[in-house]
Amino acid sequence: MNRIEREDNIFDREEIIRKTAETLVKAGSTFSEDKFTAYDRVIREETGDLSCWADRTIRENAVTAKEDQSPLCDDTGIPHIILEVGKNRNISGELLEAVQEGIKEGLKTLPGRPMAILGDDTERVSQSGGLNPDSEGVLPAPFMLRYSEEEDRLRLTVLMQGGGPEIRAKTYRVFHKHSMDVVIDEVIRWAKEVIGQLGCSPATIAVGIGRSHYEASSMMLQAMAEGNYNKQSVYEKRITEAVNESRVGALGLGGNHSVLGTFIKVGPQRASGVRIVCMRPCCCFEPRKWSVDF
Repeated sequence: MNRIEREDNIFDREEIIRKTAETLVKAGSTFSEDKFTAYDRVIREETGDLSCWADRTIRENAVTAKEDQSPLCDDTGIPHIILEVGKNRNISGELLEAVQEGIKEGLKTLPGRPMAILGDDTERVSQSGGLNPDSEGVLPAPFMLRYSEEEDRLRLTVLMQGGGPEIRAKTYRVFHKHSMDVVIDEVIRWAKEVIGQLGCSPATIAVGIGRSHYEASSMMLQAMAEGNYNKQSVYEKRITEAVNESRVGALGLGGNHSVLGTFIKVGPQRASGVRIVCMRPCCCFEPRKWSVDF
């Protein structure tokens, strides 16, 4: 059969492939509305002429990419997949295989940059196995599966993660000293260290706080997926304002908006003197994300 079943519905495999592919293309080519709003705000407020020009150019690029369904950036990114599942929904290996196939189709359609390395473990690490010429050769990161309290939810979110932010990201322990302020101050210090090195600002600072490196990184991805520039917490605003004091500006051209906003996700914590914190300075086009409900 070419169908994937659940208790009260039947999914068509080809529909899942199509929707997944469309979601990946949207993630790689389309700003969310709150991101357009964020750029409109910084363009109005920017005092540096060169930074203002860069912000306008980035926004114009985003409008064109959205209209043409073309990549926002030459570094089209690595697909990162989050699946949210409510208790009334079922997933199977067949469904995951269809999602995997949809990712391949989306990478061909976008198209994704062909940047996968061929070969065995040693050849892939040393980059001596040659380049895969096919866009779909860029395999996704391991899927993240989350339980949703919305009983009928089965939602797929695609995040396209570029290389520049990964180089500047950091996951490490912070001695919290029983204070959230201590943790936030450390995040600000990390972000200030790398914002000028990122190159493609204005950035979005994504932060995950957890009990392990895996959990902190997972929280950071969830922060990117759930974050909204129009809804910023006190701590998110504090990080943004503090890092903006660096006056790196757009593309490093100087100005009062080096950061568009900050997204924080705090996971469960344990009785310990440390918190594991993951901080990623997302580039001017990120988070590149889109979601679909099945």
